Amino acid sequence: MTEKNTSGRGQRDLRVRVKTAKGRKLSSTLWLERQLNDPYVQRAKKEGYRGRAAFKILELDDKFGFLKPGSRVVDLGCAPGGWCQVAVERVNALGQKPNKPQGTVLGVDLQEVEPISGAEVHQLDFLEDDADQKVKDWLGGPADVVMSDMAAASSGHKGTDHLRIIALCEAAAFFAFDVLEEGGTFVAKVLAGGAENELQTLLKRNFTKVANVKPPASRADSSEKFVVAMGFRGRP
Repeated sequence: MTEKNTSGRGQRDLRVRVKTAKGRKLSSTLWLERQLNDPYVQRAKKEGYRGRAAFKILELDDKFGFLKPGSRVVDLGCAPGGWCQVAVERVNALGQKPNKPQGTVLGVDLQEVEPISGAEVHQLDFLEDDADQKVKDWLGGPADVVMSDMAAASSGHKGTDHLRIIALCEAAAFFAFDVLEEGGTFVAKVLAGGAENELQTLLKRNFTKVANVKPPASRADSSEKFVVAMGFRGRP
């Protein structure tokens, strides 16, 4: 790695440059260089979050305020755990604010996740027939917030990837309809691409407010955005 001096006045460009290495693809080198120079990656390490994605949910909650002390939260596809960490802080799951109600954070993922202080984490396929009942049992009742940062493995084809993540988001939405308390909130990542109209219609039919946001922590060159649906109307 090098720090390149680009100024005749002795000032240095402090951007980290990664040299190519034998056996490493150019794409891997560029990804590593971007990670090393990403301020959110640096902040995540400094503040103890498991990834830069934590700042996406932080910024969304700063804007919409859905993670309230005392809330019961479900995090779908919670690995590696950054969103759970933020939820634990915001809903007072550790009871560190004695004058505030204590919330509950439940993370579920297909893969095993390292324990998260203040959160209960389960290895679960939320598409299982009885997954919603398992979640309610673990929570001790309906959820106030269901959030999802899930994304399907990239196929390299933008259109296919878009359809896959929309399908995941729709599945997460139907799951939310089963476990949310009336007035609850659903937050999920989607990829812009034109196939999300049905999802928007579905959410607008079931929530009083639906917003589409690209938080500052989302990379500018990414097509991801987040849908925040608030005021669940309740099951018929």
